[in-house]
Amino acid sequence: MALSARLLALRRSPVLLKLPPYLSALCILVGLGWLLILPLNEYSRQTYISENAILPGQVHTYFGGSEHNVFRAYRQEVYGLSERSDHERIAGLGSVMREQGLKVANQSYSWHVAGEEISGTNVSGLLKGPRADATEAMVLMAAWRNFEGEINYSGVALALTLARYFKRWSIWSKDILVLISEDSTYGPEAWVSAYHTTSIVPTASRNISSLPIKAGALQGAVALDYPAGPWGQRFDKLDIAYDGINGALPNLDLFNTAVQVASSQMGIGCSLHNLKDHSDSYKDRLKTISKGLITQSVGHATGPHSAFMPYHVDAITLKTIGDGWHDEMTLGRTTESLFRSINNLLEHLHQSFFFYVLMNTNRFVSIGNYLPAAMIIAGSFSISALALWVQSGKPTPSEGTKPMRPGEKRKQPGMTVVKDGKNVALVPKEDLEVVERKMFIPAAVVLGVHLAGFIPLYLLNHVDRSNLPYTFITLTAATVILPQYLARHFLSNLPPQQICTIQSLSLLLLGATLSTLSTLNFSLAFLLGLLCSPLSFVRPLPSLRFSLEQSTRYVSVDDAAGIAANLAVVGPISVMFVAVSPPVVLWVVKGMFFGSAGAEGMLVEMARGWVAQGVWTGAVIWGVWWPVWVVGGSVLWSGCWRRPADDE
Repeated sequence: MALSARLLALRRSPVLLKLPPYLSALCILVGLGWLLILPLNEYSRQTYISENAILPGQVHTYFGGSEHNVFRAYRQEVYGLSERSDHERIAGLGSVMREQGLKVANQSYSWHVAGEEISGTNVSGLLKGPRADATEAMVLMAAWRNFEGEINYSGVALALTLARYFKRWSIWSKDILVLISEDSTYGPEAWVSAYHTTSIVPTASRNISSLPIKAGALQGAVALDYPAGPWGQRFDKLDIAYDGINGALPNLDLFNTAVQVASSQMGIGCSLHNLKDHSDSYKDRLKTISKGLITQSVGHATGPHSAFMPYHVDAITLKTIGDGWHDEMTLGRTTESLFRSINNLLEHLHQSFFFYVLMNTNRFVSIGNYLPAAMIIAGSFSISALALWVQSGKPTPSEGTKPMRPGEKRKQPGMTVVKDGKNVALVPKEDLEVVERKMFIPAAVVLGVHLAGFIPLYLLNHVDRSNLPYTFITLTAATVILPQYLARHFLSNLPPQQICTIQSLSLLLLGATLSTLSTLNFSLAFLLGLLCSPLSFVRPLPSLRFSLEQSTRYVSVDDAAGIAANLAVVGPISVMFVAVSPPVVLWVVKGMFFGSAGAEGMLVEMARGWVAQGVWTGAVIWGVWWPVWVVGGSVLWSGCWRRPADDE
């Protein structure tokens, strides 16, 4: 047999055409298994400092002694300010900074989200470095209220104490900005956005005043989260928060410097994601990776440092946890040593990793090792899309392949001659035929459904808070009904080739989007790929539609058994498919992470993230995941409304 004839025969081989679903399932399992082997030592590395100029922990720290009395005095003053009005508190913080010799500026801001106003005032001070040329700066910040909403008594007091202490030193080659923000999310966002903008035009959703005092390019930022009350409280460990908005990460050198200074120089244990007891076992490493994936995929701020990531400013938050023997002086010396390390930098942090997955404070996985996990899962959708594309080019079953009626003779399939040099082969004509694909309707369907995804995105970000739960319930119901409507009134009337083309274009777009997203936010791409994995195996369900003649005539026992069998297949598959729809998954997330806050709390946080922080997770959910699920549901239920083959 000639080679070309064999290839043509292989192209239409039933065995080959049955492989794509198994290959897609294999890709999903391999991608998930790839993530599960990352905690092993063979696939991870010990952390190390790439930038030799940082010299972490190589200096002697002098913070202590009389500074302890200054800190306690400031803590009492902060406690007194907490019992006064906001105007008096802001004036009091500014007065303290002016007494230290800092240039002080206030910045007011407000956001309008979900019918509510988020407003506040930041207080910042500038410490001019004696050896600085106003081209580079560092940021020391402490939010008035931390991420949990507690007043950051000791954190604010320690920031003020360190500002007074830093003012007496002549070693600084960079300016130091001291920021006391109103909260841990929107205050830093307003401050850093104004810092990198010459003029901010007020809009309907935000009104941010400009900063009258600025310095050079920000080289790093460190936030202090130490909410111990007016009488103080010792702590056990430092939890280092490093996740930024949309999964952005600081340069690994900054994180390693903080760990090196705290653990090696000061003897403070460090942790991640509030996991205090980490035995460095496979289970604990996997738990740390899982928490990191969830946090980064959500994309919201995890502390005051998160707002700096979109502006390419490396930042972390030092948060005290537990009850131990370390006190504020230890944290102060840690911060001093960290700032002196950043002060040594001759250029912006760039030599270490910006994309990594941490398993504990001294072990990480680089992008080259973890990225294939998301890429392989994204590839499973491309495989399914290509298989459907090939299937869409196949001709409809000919008369010879239809079920034979009693007394009917099957016609022989047409044959064609294929020549390859001196070799001649007879190949069935159907193996060489390719049906012309009509692309307009499939492309219009896919494009229209994706554009419709902006409707829930707009509603959930602009509806008042009190109406958000009702809007979400309506969207959940519409999400379930829309595929049924499209399947019954539109897709059931299309030829099977066009239905295959619609599904192929949808999966191809999903695979391309996840491949691109995995390089920007690996966690979001990986989890979204797992949630969308059932879409690769969606095929039209058995028909449940009967003509008027059938419904009026007597239904035999065999017909009734067929109807029951089809219902037994359609029912469970439909329930499982609805269970992985975006609204249902969000309802589950609400129950797991928002508890008493309910759907309203979850939706408000999502709206705040979109409007105030620029989080694109909502756009991915409603602009990528939701349309693909709707298209998949329309294809799935299109078979239910199609006439049985015998009636056509």
